[in-house]
Amino acid sequence: MKYTTVIRGARVFDGSGSEEKDLDIAINTSGEISVHTPGADISAKHVIDAEGLCLAPGFIDVHTHDDTSVIKTPGMEFKISQGVTTVVVGNCGISASPVTLSGHLPNPMNLIGKKEDFIYPEFADYVKAVEHARPAVNVAALIGHTSLRNNHLSDLLRPANEGEIIAMQLQLRKALEQGAIGLSSGLAYDSAFEAPESEVKALIEVVANAGGIYTTHMRTEFDGILNAINEAFDTAGHRRVPLIISHLKCAGAANWGRSDEVLKLISERRKSHQFACDCYPYSASSSNLDPGQVTDENDIYITWSDPHPEKSGRLLADIAAKWDLPLLDAAYKLMPAGAVYYCMSEPDVQNILKYEKTMIGSDGLPYDPHPHPRLWGAFPRVLGHYCRDFSLFDLPTAIHKMTGLPAQEFRLHKRGQIAEGFHADLVLFDFEKIKDMATYENPKQPADGIKMVWVNGIPGYPKGKQSPGRAGKLLKKYAGQPARPGKVFDTAQKNP
Repeated sequence: MKYTTVIRGARVFDGSGSEEKDLDIAINTSGEISVHTPGADISAKHVIDAEGLCLAPGFIDVHTHDDTSVIKTPGMEFKISQGVTTVVVGNCGISASPVTLSGHLPNPMNLIGKKEDFIYPEFADYVKAVEHARPAVNVAALIGHTSLRNNHLSDLLRPANEGEIIAMQLQLRKALEQGAIGLSSGLAYDSAFEAPESEVKALIEVVANAGGIYTTHMRTEFDGILNAINEAFDTAGHRRVPLIISHLKCAGAANWGRSDEVLKLISERRKSHQFACDCYPYSASSSNLDPGQVTDENDIYITWSDPHPEKSGRLLADIAAKWDLPLLDAAYKLMPAGAVYYCMSEPDVQNILKYEKTMIGSDGLPYDPHPHPRLWGAFPRVLGHYCRDFSLFDLPTAIHKMTGLPAQEFRLHKRGQIAEGFHADLVLFDFEKIKDMATYENPKQPADGIKMVWVNGIPGYPKGKQSPGRAGKLLKKYAGQPARPGKVFDTAQKNP
């Protein structure tokens, strides 16, 4: 067997959650992993002395809005510099494809690009664009419920009718056949809030038939969170599709301290249904400036504003005081705009992060001119702050949450583990030095402590003589995942 690289002496964490192993890891010419006993008689062009460093599977960012970034900025420095080797796009009901715009760009689709960026009427068009761009990281794609609604509804502020549901089903089925891995929803946003549970269930039938998954930005993460959790389970349970709740949190000061209650309900419901969730390691969220979230109970930091770009980087309360306006009036004057909301309690964040079915998702917004630091720092923060400094969980568990668990839940074939024959997505890091450097004041900073990153066996970070180029791939739904036979539209006729 010919090898391009051998990594010797590292503390190997295989992504399964088990303790570190003493192994030499080789990468063959096909970009696959080969596992050897220490000191094995193998040779390669590149021999890495990794004594004292940790070697793990490349991190999988399960919650991103990188849909158009992987094409427009394929170097993806803000992800690969964290050790991320795969991103899941199309979250929160918004995907870059399949999309046809007939008018303005609906909220919140503007989180992933401008109107001119939505040029992929079929998922196959998006696949071709990603393959042509060859980004630095792998890409797995969900299809957004809101994007489908945009394509077939003249008014997003109402439920879909029977014909529109059938049209969405047809388009979703085609996208899944072309390699999308599942469906996402963003029911908290006004462009999908009026969609009844029955509308999403009709799409779930298509997902089930294709062997896909369902992720959801729930109807609410505030006071009504328990009802929203039950809705999510009931929707996915309509055809027993695996459920992933996006960026699980207890949002709003009135909701602080409820994470035990939330996790108790989830633990009960997942006894009879496959479930996972993701969480970002910060107590502040980030999205468009939403009047419904404007409150004086916590700080709101403005990241951008179309009519008043000079107000970027300031607190909404300070802007309102300067203008001598109530908070809500100031917010409307700034819109459209982006904001960071300091809306969570740190104990709740920690409680959710350590839950056994919690994966890590950055939920970063790459087109925000002043992004939340999670865009550049989420994964090193888990390792450095929460694992090493705070001892929230041990290192094998932290790595499992970012590798083996997401690969399993998102059905990413031969990813997420250091195992014989798996794809060589790898990250080498210094556990004693790893640290997220991105801050709210200066968010565009790469982390310390990431030494090398390989994607499909090719060095991708840091840039230099050993980094020959970008090697990411579009990861289509695994053909070995069985589709479920059955009628695609068996309840669409019942949904008004």
